[in-house]
Amino acid sequence: MNDMLKSSTALVLALGVLSGPALADMDAAKAFLDAEIGDLSVLSRADQEAEMQFFVDAAKPFEGMDIKVVSETIATHQYESEVLAPAFEAITGIKVTHDLIGEGDVVEKLQTQMQSGENIYDAYINDSDLIGTHWRYQQVRNLTDWMAGEGADVTLPTLDVDDFIGTSFTTGPDGKLYQLPTQQFANLYWFRYDWFNDEKNKADFKDAYGYDLGVPVNWSAYEDIAEFFTGRDLSHLGVEGEVFGNMDYGKKDPSLAGAIPMRGCPWAAWAMSANPTACRSMNGGSA
Repeated sequence: MNDMLKSSTALVLALGVLSGPALADMDAAKAFLDAEIGDLSVLSRADQEAEMQFFVDAAKPFEGMDIKVVSETIATHQYESEVLAPAFEAITGIKVTHDLIGEGDVVEKLQTQMQSGENIYDAYINDSDLIGTHWRYQQVRNLTDWMAGEGADVTLPTLDVDDFIGTSFTTGPDGKLYQLPTQQFANLYWFRYDWFNDEKNKADFKDAYGYDLGVPVNWSAYEDIAEFFTGRDLSHLGVEGEVFGNMDYGKKDPSLAGAIPMRGCPWAAWAMSANPTACRSMNGGSA
């Protein structure tokens, strides 16, 4: 574990145990670009191939290495396990066994490894809210120093850490980057604009809470607005039926068709009405 290179909701590379032979292959890299990248990248094909050539060359001292990686079972990581891991092996000659297990099991195995010193996995893909744990235990690679020092020869020269969204959440108190985000939850705030701009609602809210009704700037305001709308009579706006000020991971509404479901609901929702078309959502996520 102490020799592990670690990242957040993070892509991780690690040094493992030497095993059977495999050869780095530029032809495999080109086939991967054809099948998975194409014109999706901002890089020209020549630049794409130049980066792949770097990986092929940098991997030569490690051909035949076997690395074990684990992540929770979600679509993002299934792609990494089923597509990227085999492609990585074909391109670099380094075999990656990418296991998919439950999120709780990932955390349990990570904690067991840190506390016991037993090498269960060489790399973990885990949520960035474990940054404090990683920093305290000091059993994961400090990427800032590693990429500039020991790992310089295998760090892509064109890598720009500023291109990654969310590195503030994967940086320790020492200012060092410990995790490299590979996916990010989007925090969205949807609400009934007409309800928030209704003069009666605004006046009643100001009388009740002492400040203007609007997009909440903290959780206290979030709770105030949820309380204000729950059970409120909005018949003056043509709204019939029971009104709820907040829905957090409840039943998916037909008006949100096409949204990505999470734990049974696409997003947490504000200002719900018995009328399906009145559903709008607030605060979603994935990080």
